[in-house]
Amino acid sequence: MPGHWEGDFIKGAANRSAVGVLVERTSRLVLLAKMEDASAASALVGFTAKLNSIAAPLRQSLTYDQGKEMARHQELCAATGVRVYFCDPHSPWQRGTCENTNGLLRQYLPKGTDLSVFTQDELDAIADSLNNRPRATHAFHSPLEVFARMLETASRPQATFH
Repeated sequence: MPGHWEGDFIKGAANRSAVGVLVERTSRLVLLAKMEDASAASALVGFTAKLNSIAAPLRQSLTYDQGKEMARHQELCAATGVRVYFCDPHSPWQRGTCENTNGLLRQYLPKGTDLSVFTQDELDAIADSLNNRPRATHAFHSPLEVFARMLETASRPQATFH
């Protein structure tokens, strides 16, 4: 079902910088959010902005790990309408799409990099690059193409039968 997201932080050199990662499970669309730091306040601001940029029917839930940066998840729910779920401790496979995406992101944001030097525009360009990359799992359509079809379907009025 479309509209279910996985989230995570990619942390930079000495864990002093971070980028928020959101991945839609069905399409594998990636959204990146610049974070001032790895705090709950930054996660709330960054994830709220990114999730609210998506049409409401395609922002149903967010699955996250047990990280302290999601301590303000109730405020995120109130601000976006997204239900937040947490994985079991030490169970990264419960957010497998995000974990795989983080591996792809490390091609652009290598471990040990100071992530604070990237602007939101640069992070958006990285996300665009991944979102336009054809994927075997989508019969070599890109996440952006798949997400666009989902958005089109979600915006059509539902037929009713009597």
